[in-house]
Amino acid sequence: MKLRKIGIVLIVLLMLSSIALGSEVNTGDKVYVVPIKGEINRATNYFVKNTIEELEHEGAKAIIFEIDTYGGLIDQAQQIKDSIISTDIPTISFVNNNAQSAGVLITIASERVVMAKNATIGSAETIPNTEKALSMWRAILRDTAQYRGRNSDIIEAMADKDIEIEGINEIGKLINLTSNEALEYGIADLIANDYQSILDNFNIKGSEIVKVEEGLQVQFAKAISSSTLSTLLLAIGLIGIAVEVFTPGFGVGGIASIIAFGLYFGGNILAGNSNWISLTFFVIGLILIVIEGMVPGFGLPGISGIIFIIIGIIMAMANLRVAVLSLSIAIILTTIVVIILVKLGYRSKIFNNIILSNKLLKDKGYIPSEDMEHLLGEEGTALSDLRPIGFIEIGSNKYDALSDGGFIVRNDKIKVVKVEGSKIFVRRI
Repeated sequence: MKLRKIGIVLIVLLMLSSIALGSEVNTGDKVYVVPIKGEINRATNYFVKNTIEELEHEGAKAIIFEIDTYGGLIDQAQQIKDSIISTDIPTISFVNNNAQSAGVLITIASERVVMAKNATIGSAETIPNTEKALSMWRAILRDTAQYRGRNSDIIEAMADKDIEIEGINEIGKLINLTSNEALEYGIADLIANDYQSILDNFNIKGSEIVKVEEGLQVQFAKAISSSTLSTLLLAIGLIGIAVEVFTPGFGVGGIASIIAFGLYFGGNILAGNSNWISLTFFVIGLILIVIEGMVPGFGLPGISGIIFIIIGIIMAMANLRVAVLSLSIAIILTTIVVIILVKLGYRSKIFNNIILSNKLLKDKGYIPSEDMEHLLGEEGTALSDLRPIGFIEIGSNKYDALSDGGFIVRNDKIKVVKVEGSKIFVRRI
C-alpha cells in the first residue's frame, strides 16, 4: 500500500512539473511590441535596455520595435542600437510614422525593417554639424548598415548632405525616403500597417502579440527631460525667483519656482541625465544667494552662488549644447520679466543692498551746499582749533569750516565771512 501511495504521489508531481514546463514553453509564443517614441534620451535607453533584458529572461519569440521619433541624443541611440544588436531574440523595426535623425540608427539596428504606408526615414544630420561629430556619426551608421546588410551609402547620405546618390538626392540635400522608396532601395524589407501582417510575412505563426507599455516613471522622465519642457521649467523657475525677489513675503513666485526646479531636477535624475550632485550644486548656489541678500553690497557669496546655480543646472542635462541653449532662453525670459517688474514700480530689498539708493533728506539732518548761503554774516564759536580747518558751532548746529584769517583757537568767537558751495570761511572776532 505504501509503495502504491508513493507511486501516486510521484505521478502527481510529474504531472505538475509537466504543466509548469509547458507554461514556460508557452511564453516563447509571445511577440512583444516595444514602443520607441518621442525624443531619444536616457529614459528611452533605460526603458529599451531593461525591456530587452526582461524579454530575454521570459523567452520572447520576437520583438517589434515600433518607432516614431524625430531623433534625440546620439550617444543614447548608439546604446539602444547596441542593446538591439546584442540580443538573441529576433528583432523587427516597425517605422510607424517617422524615423528621423537618431531614429535612423535604431531602425537599421534590427534584423528586419518594416515601414508603415505613410512613414518616412532619413534626415539624420548631427547637431552641431562639426566635421568630427559628423565623421563619427557616419562611421556608426555605416558600420550598422553593413552589419545588417543595408545600403550603407544611402544611410550615410541621410546624415551628410555632401554625399550625392545618383537618382536619389543632390549635393546639399539630405536623403529622406518614403516607405516605397525605402523598400525600393533596400532600406526596408516590407510595407505594412499592422502587426499581424508583419508576423505573417516573416513566417512567425501562431504567436500572441503583447504590447509593452512604458511605465509612468519612464513617461514622466521622458517628458520632463525633453529639451523643450526642460527649457520651460527653467524659465518658470528663474522667473519665480525674480517675482519672489521683487514682492514682499513668500508667495506664488516662490511656490512656482520650487515646483519647476523640483520637476526639472527630478525628471532629469529619473531619466538618468544627471545625479544628486547637480541638485547639490544648485542648492548650495541658492544658499549663497540668500546669504548675499542678507548683507549689504555684492561680493563673493553672490558671485559664487550664481556660478554654483549655473553649474548645477547645466550638469542636470545630458547634453551641454542643449543645456546652455535652454539656460540662455530662460535667462532672456527672466530678464524681460525683471524689466517689466521694474517698470511697474516694484523694488527689491536685495537690489537696494547692492545699489546705493538712500536719499539725503533735510529731516534726517542733511543740509545741502546751496543752503549754506544763509550762514553768511552769522556768528558762532570755534569748537576746535582751526589750522586752518576745524569745527564751528552756530546756534545749535555744528559745521566744518576754514579759517580765512590765520590761526583760530578753540572757543574763540567767529564770524562767517564767505561761503563757497559747501565751504564755510570764518574769521575771529
